[in-house]
Amino acid sequence: MDNKSFPLKLLAFFILHFIFFICGSSASAALEPEEILILINKDIPASADIAGYYCEERNVPADNVLTLSLGASLNDTIGREDYNKKIAEPLRLKLSSHGFAGRIRCLLTTYGIPIRVGGRGPLESQQYRMGQLNAAIEEQKTASARLEPNTSAEQRKQIDIKLAKLRSEIDRINGKETGASVDSELSMLLSGDYELYRWQTNRLKYKMPYWDFKTLMVCRLDAPDAKTARGLIDKSLSAEKTGLKGIAYIDSRGIADNNESGSFGYYDRSMRELEGLIKAKTKLQTVEEKTDALFAPGSCFQTAIYCGWYSVCKYVDAFTFADGAVGYHIASFEAAHLHDPNSTEWCPMMLKKGIAATLGPVDEPYLGAFPEPKEFFSELFNGYCLVEAYYRTNPYNSWQMVLIGDPLYRPFKTKN
Repeated sequence: MDNKSFPLKLLAFFILHFIFFICGSSASAALEPEEILILINKDIPASADIAGYYCEERNVPADNVLTLSLGASLNDTIGREDYNKKIAEPLRLKLSSHGFAGRIRCLLTTYGIPIRVGGRGPLESQQYRMGQLNAAIEEQKTASARLEPNTSAEQRKQIDIKLAKLRSEIDRINGKETGASVDSELSMLLSGDYELYRWQTNRLKYKMPYWDFKTLMVCRLDAPDAKTARGLIDKSLSAEKTGLKGIAYIDSRGIADNNESGSFGYYDRSMRELEGLIKAKTKLQTVEEKTDALFAPGSCFQTAIYCGWYSVCKYVDAFTFADGAVGYHIASFEAAHLHDPNSTEWCPMMLKKGIAATLGPVDEPYLGAFPEPKEFFSELFNGYCLVEAYYRTNPYNSWQMVLIGDPLYRPFKTKN
């Protein structure tokens, strides 16, 4: 062998094996039951009941349950201090204990665990900085008032941008937009110190779900009532036996294409492209609504997949859901009152009506927080389980979104 060529051949060997590892790892690295840790509220018996049933049906080890004491009331919100003391600290201890350190990739919260964690409050140490920022805002306002009538639109825009940045910094110091869903905050549990203001980039997006060892995948078995929450397990298992069957309903709005990520046109195009993807990847029939109108009440029979928008907190009773149905509605606040049986939000209503898996925000998330429809469903079509598909396409953690369903649910494990 030529000694000079050996390093190149060795490099090629490692590159080829690395490519093989990437291409072949989607199946071998699939989330396993023993990699799930279930969180229960011992003060609400249904929480433990759901966890026990899940362990039995999905072969999760009985030891993979963390028992927390969070009170007998079904509280949607937990304060930041109580979250740290009653949830985050016990969980860190569990994850660092013998037999669990480095082994858990997914957390499963259950009925009885709060869905929302409050903000952190003002940063008292930065009040001097607050004074500087307020002075800078007044300076920019004065500059804006002195602009000549013929000042260019670009100059005016730059002043507006500076004002927006200053106000955003004040909001950060005051603690605005520092609340999150409990589940999204738990994703960052092992990440050390990070800024509690708005969101953190999800480091699992587009990566194999085990590459970033500091980010945890989190899913929730929850609903307006405990019976419905437990039923999510049965619906998923039933659909896995034969594959998800039914009709896909896609409700776009006919918005013009826009290449700017996170724009209305961008998401609407993703929804329209999803229809073509469903035809290419599955045998599901598709039905589209391409105008501002919504699917009419009672018009969507045997719904297997649903994705649409934009009816804020006003569910339209259009759907009869097939066992194992997966879908979400892109709008604000759609999981804010998940436990309210009288809520008209989309998440609690779809769960009551029989959907097996959905997602939504517990507060205003902004559009860019939603997984793009084509991307999310594509991961399911490629054989990923629910929680992996979500974390491969979820833009942010430490923010407002919550994923509801059986994390191991694989609706397209078998070909349709």
